[in-house]
Amino acid sequence: MTSRSHPLIAAIALLPAPALLLAACGPSEPVPPPLSDKALAAVTADAGAPRDQLAREVDDLFSGEGLGETRALVVLAGGKLAAERYGEGYDADTRFVSWSMAKTITATLIGMLVADGLLSVDAPAPVDLWQRSGDPRADITLRHLLQMRSGLRHTEAGDPPYESSEVRMLFLDGRDDMARWAKEQPLEAEPGERFEYSSNTTVILADIAARALTDSEDPETRRRAVADYLDQRLFVPLGMTSMVPEFDASGTLIGGSLMHASAMDYARFGEFLRNHGRAPGGEQLVPRRWVEAMVTPSPVSEHYGYQTWLNRPEPDLEGGHPLFPDRAPASLFAMIGHMGQYVIVSPDQRVVLVRLGHSDRDERPLMLQQAADVLALYPVR
Repeated sequence: MTSRSHPLIAAIALLPAPALLLAACGPSEPVPPPLSDKALAAVTADAGAPRDQLAREVDDLFSGEGLGETRALVVLAGGKLAAERYGEGYDADTRFVSWSMAKTITATLIGMLVADGLLSVDAPAPVDLWQRSGDPRADITLRHLLQMRSGLRHTEAGDPPYESSEVRMLFLDGRDDMARWAKEQPLEAEPGERFEYSSNTTVILADIAARALTDSEDPETRRRAVADYLDQRLFVPLGMTSMVPEFDASGTLIGGSLMHASAMDYARFGEFLRNHGRAPGGEQLVPRRWVEAMVTPSPVSEHYGYQTWLNRPEPDLEGGHPLFPDRAPASLFAMIGHMGQYVIVSPDQRVVLVRLGHSDRDERPLMLQQAADVLALYPVR
């Protein structure tokens, strides 16, 4: 051995200690950028999950590539606010359109009327048009309607759009009396035989609710009967003061798609469902067994209950699963609306997550995985 050091050994000797450590360990994981003040401010001190991790996952929902635009996010953990954040131009007072999240609220309205003795789930649906002699639609029950298996002819999304039954009902030939147009559709399958998602079905349920509350055909009387009932029996007890439901020209609640509320009020409704129909003060607004029925799979669909999406595997579901059964408990359920509106309730994690915004078909799967990353911070209890 010579007294002169090898050039490579000499070069290594000149490296600072941290560099030597990195060289010994190989390539390191990329260090994420520091969290902004805005990201940290969105998370409360008592979030029920590691604060920085939660702030980062929430931040990714707002800033991640390919997820669409998140306009509002609220996370409740154990009934307490864990995170709340809004996109540019939106805030806590903004009323966001529900789109199909309204369906779950309509199912709750039906449950209260059943509890009041005004409706029965397994009796023929009280639709006079279907009760004529020889009409096969007389076999449709309220339960069939609630579980989207009435058998009525329906195309939720058409190409071109005007071929969609929903579009025709909402904006074209059915718009002035939506329930009548929906009820006039013939059968395309035996009642109860198969699942077919249908916004028109929910408007039929809303019409049934109005007729249970009033005999009047006057649009304003019908509108007021339903609006007052929802306010007095549901929205006011839950503190949902921002809620504005829409009605058509005949006074029927557009119960499948058009309600408006703040992100926090949607969270309040999710928390109400997590608590099995109980208000914050302890009042049982709808029977516990009704909420349990809402989140029980129908006989023909593991992923759907009463107007509510379930986190159950359904391998053959057209378009892919709208939730993430591979990443969260089977007890998780959700209200889901067009273009990425979600109220996700995970009873086993004691979490409610509200995400509102705009994500197209290709963006929604990625956005959902990011929402699953938020939920994954909370243990199953």
